[in-house]
Amino acid sequence: MSGNNDFIQQLFAERLGGNSFGKDTKIYKFEKIKRAKRAAMEANPSKELFDLGVGEPDEMAFPGVIKTLQLEAEKAENRGYTDNGIQEFKDAAVKYMDEVFGVKGLDPDKHVNHTIGSKPGLAMIPSIFINPGDITLMTVPGYPVMGTHTQYLGGEVVNLPLTKDNKFLPDLKSIKPDIAKKTKLLYLNYPNNPTGANATLDFYKEVVEFAKKHDIVVVQDAAYAALNYEGKLLSFLSVPGAMDVGVELHSLSKSYNMTGWRIAFVVGNELIVKGVSHVKDNTDSGQFAAIQKAGVHALEHPDITEKILEKYRRRLSALVEALNSVGFQATMPGGSFFLYVEAPKGIKNSTRFETGEEFSQYLIKEMMISTVPWDDVGNFTRFSATFAANGPEEEKRIINEIKNRLSSVEFEF
Repeated sequence: MSGNNDFIQQLFAERLGGNSFGKDTKIYKFEKIKRAKRAAMEANPSKELFDLGVGEPDEMAFPGVIKTLQLEAEKAENRGYTDNGIQEFKDAAVKYMDEVFGVKGLDPDKHVNHTIGSKPGLAMIPSIFINPGDITLMTVPGYPVMGTHTQYLGGEVVNLPLTKDNKFLPDLKSIKPDIAKKTKLLYLNYPNNPTGANATLDFYKEVVEFAKKHDIVVVQDAAYAALNYEGKLLSFLSVPGAMDVGVELHSLSKSYNMTGWRIAFVVGNELIVKGVSHVKDNTDSGQFAAIQKAGVHALEHPDITEKILEKYRRRLSALVEALNSVGFQATMPGGSFFLYVEAPKGIKNSTRFETGEEFSQYLIKEMMISTVPWDDVGNFTRFSATFAANGPEEEKRIINEIKNRLSSVEFEF
């Protein structure tokens, strides 16, 4: 067998960089974080590293969910392909949207389909609508999957900055008419990762009006929708006219501690859901029926999410207090399990931080605290409440130690 892969290198598609694929020497921020963590642990083998950069739950799914999977996995009837999903999961999703989010009148045979996590759903949607030259509007900072697939298809991504002054909502009025005319898709994500901001009813009404005016499809990524600290849960689909223009993607990953289970659903406009089903037919063969049935159990028990939410509320409140005690201006997020705070400018009479990434790297190397920087719109750092801790007392110990480490220097803001 020849080890010469020169011809393969020449065949890579331009969307992946063509014959330069794999040769990029740029180190991306998550790789920088991994390397810094490894180096910090090697340099400080006796010191505990606190990982506040994790973007997934720190606990397993609840016992009832796991037990359902075990029982259903043993049934021969669940062994085969599920293609566009089992009826029980669609029915449960519709009931969940009604009882938890107040979205009425959904038809499980028309308005919903499961996806193998929300990420594949977001990746599929551009294939339904984007032709070369079409635009997808993406909020930044954010989750880029739909934009990446837009570009794969020859489309263009136009970024909408989420600024503190605008409460981390995109300014739809700033979109120029020539951009709006070429736009096919508008991506939203509320509660938002990484900012933790919530959308408002008035904002969603503005989105519907904007979408109808310019014939744009709205995709609301609702991965954190049930993790909301401001009272009544809000779905984009509950707004009059939203069903005419868009869909939501709901994931069980964050709200039910089921990240690795890969189960979610797309819900909303019948034609968009039909388009997802068509692309899905040509992409996957459905999630394992036993996992879908475990998902049914979860959706029928929203009290699970309430217990999870209480834990994150407790942790985030303590983190806010700890950060503010050393000079940060942290506030409780509207939703998600993230705190998004402006990075300090430096340390008094010492180190300067030109970016959130420089601050984040300092925290890892000097204080053994891992976070995620976001420098897309201002210099910010994301602290996650999903750090590993076994119970409230362990949480207190960890957050007190983080506070003590941060207190060892005087930050300048």
